[in-house]
Amino acid sequence: MVLHQENAVWRKGAYVCEKLAPDALRSGRKKTIAYRILQAHHVGESADMLHLRFDSLISHDITYVGIIQTAVASGMHAFPVPYVLTNCHNSLCAVGGTINEDDHIFGLSAAQKFGGIYVPANQAVIHQYARETMAGCGRMILGSDSHTRYGALGTMGVGEGGPELVKQLLRHTYDLAAPEVVLVYLKGKPRRGVGPHDVAIALCGEVYQNGFVKNRILEFAGPGVADLPMDYRIGIDVMTTETACLSSIWQTDEKVRDYLTLHGRPETYCSLSPEDGACYDRVIELDLSEIEPMIALPFHPSEAVSIRVFRENAADLLRETEKRAAAQFGGKVSLHLTDKLENGKLRVDQGIIAGCAGGMYDNIAEAAAILKGGSVGSGYFSLSVYPPSMPVQMELLQNGVQQQLMAAGAVFKPCFCGPCFGAGDVPGNSAFSIRHTTRNFPNREGSRPADGQLSAVALMDARSIAATARNGGVLTAATEVDYDVPTATRTFDDSAYRARVYTGFGNPKPEQSLRYGPNITPWPEIAPLGENLLVELAAVIHDPVTTTDELIPSGETSSYRSNPRKLAEFALSRRVPDYVPRAKAIAAREQRRRDGDSELEAVLDLVGDGAALVQTTQFGSAIFARKPGDGSAREQAASCQRVLGGCANFCYEFATKRYRSNCINWGILPFTIDNGTPFDYAAGDYIYLPNIRAALKDGQTSLTAKVIHGGSVSELTVHLDGLTDEDRQILLDGCLMNYYAAQEAQR
Repeated sequence: MVLHQENAVWRKGAYVCEKLAPDALRSGRKKTIAYRILQAHHVGESADMLHLRFDSLISHDITYVGIIQTAVASGMHAFPVPYVLTNCHNSLCAVGGTINEDDHIFGLSAAQKFGGIYVPANQAVIHQYARETMAGCGRMILGSDSHTRYGALGTMGVGEGGPELVKQLLRHTYDLAAPEVVLVYLKGKPRRGVGPHDVAIALCGEVYQNGFVKNRILEFAGPGVADLPMDYRIGIDVMTTETACLSSIWQTDEKVRDYLTLHGRPETYCSLSPEDGACYDRVIELDLSEIEPMIALPFHPSEAVSIRVFRENAADLLRETEKRAAAQFGGKVSLHLTDKLENGKLRVDQGIIAGCAGGMYDNIAEAAAILKGGSVGSGYFSLSVYPPSMPVQMELLQNGVQQQLMAAGAVFKPCFCGPCFGAGDVPGNSAFSIRHTTRNFPNREGSRPADGQLSAVALMDARSIAATARNGGVLTAATEVDYDVPTATRTFDDSAYRARVYTGFGNPKPEQSLRYGPNITPWPEIAPLGENLLVELAAVIHDPVTTTDELIPSGETSSYRSNPRKLAEFALSRRVPDYVPRAKAIAAREQRRRDGDSELEAVLDLVGDGAALVQTTQFGSAIFARKPGDGSAREQAASCQRVLGGCANFCYEFATKRYRSNCINWGILPFTIDNGTPFDYAAGDYIYLPNIRAALKDGQTSLTAKVIHGGSVSELTVHLDGLTDEDRQILLDGCLMNYYAAQEAQR
């Protein structure tokens, strides 16, 4: 894999790297597929700041309740574009009694009242439903899930937090500076046994750590695209989220036409390819024939190494993983992975093929071919398979694939996203699980480090997972197994959808009532930003990256996503267990200040006239993390902090745009500090930001904060770069809900 940082120009189906003048680059970008789609959805006048309206929206049952509640409170009366509410994250209904199904009932009532599309539990995972029914060439879809990626079908998908969907429901726009475009030039053909996850893991390993594609758009083109089946393209595409890119798009061809025709939408096809003279900011040259079977070691998809190299260095690599786990969890919990080595070979405990990445028909069919005549065995190793939709499951049954896998000892389970975020097939303590799913972050598999539990998840392609299963759980690359790649005429039977999916777009029924369960509660009142701001650090995290799963754990905790106060009790619980009690104590002090108590005077005396400042200084909690927000788009990573009185994040950089956007939309000031500036402060220290309200109004981007540490005061330069006028007003008002309420009051 070759990475080019210089510019490139597309000519006659290939590219040439050359340095371009800024004007030439800007002009040439308009000839990329990405920019032609962006411009078609841009409703503003500026070429540098895009204001986008999406063709459709999609959410799942961790996010849609809060989105709809916020939109209703802001004045929405009907869904203005197709909005799909899927039920694939909390469909087990296993935690909290009735609360999960209560939310599903709320979702159906909202689809009826506002004219939405409701996909009941176990019918489809969110992104497969979008591929099968919503995607089309040149379209844009906004989803409240980070893996909203449909580029292989000619659709630009963007995963964002719920407030961005609220804006679309209110006919506002998704605003961002015009992004750079990175050409991913594919050539060659994958070897037998090398699957889409192998390509995706290799790509993540090359570009995530160095930020090569961060917040940029990936555009896939080149001669290597033509030989890839659609499921293969889709499997690579959905994993682009793990590179930290903004979105993705692929050139289209007859295979895309056939896919859309098979799924009943031939009219949505059009040919998309870079125009002659298209200019790219960067290039990734990827020879598919050179990709080997890969493994992404715990605890990130970018911990990429070939299975061959891993086996040559297994003891050392596993020891490094054990050390990372011990360091991250402060020695309170440990992994014992080297114990799983037998004569230099790794024996794993569990295999999972699931969801929007692993559950594709081709992956499952090829896994069945590898296991044909073999057995998973009756030992500790187990294999579970989760199809992505009922139509795919019906096709697997029709072609005998499901029966073949079940005969080998694999277990088939419902269309469910659970294994990807810790709500299904939680492995045993210190177990090693290999998964064709999207993520392997720490404790995302469902363990509870605070209770002394931790397991390890490595990502692999379904083909090598099946080869490992055939070998009794001993890690094995699919290229080492002799098998025939299956071929089948693809079918699509949507009878299950026609029987169960409620399709109400364009036909709202305002007379219908929303049906609330007892766990569905409104957002607490959030105060606007004060003249000055004093924050107490409630958590200081020096890990290289802090994921959204650490900010608000996934899995069973997400059952409480419709109850903001209840869910907030889990904030940082698996990473900084003291965070919630600290934040609540800080919020209680702020309430006492607002009631007239003067206990903060002593702190404020260190930076000025405490008696005067206590009247005009808002007090709240804050966190510091070096690079927060990698992973999920779910807004609760920010909203839970806000519910607990959080007012600011401090960091060197934000891992993703979507987490930073969530912070802004929830009124959390997104401060950055210069790389290299030491942050030698601890929980309990204070940061004072004088005249913060005036600074925001005036558009200041750098401020001098005063840090109170151990009774002494020092200065710290902090930045608020890249805020739009709307962002600033949202922060001034306290959150997006307040912003819309203020607009409504002015009418």
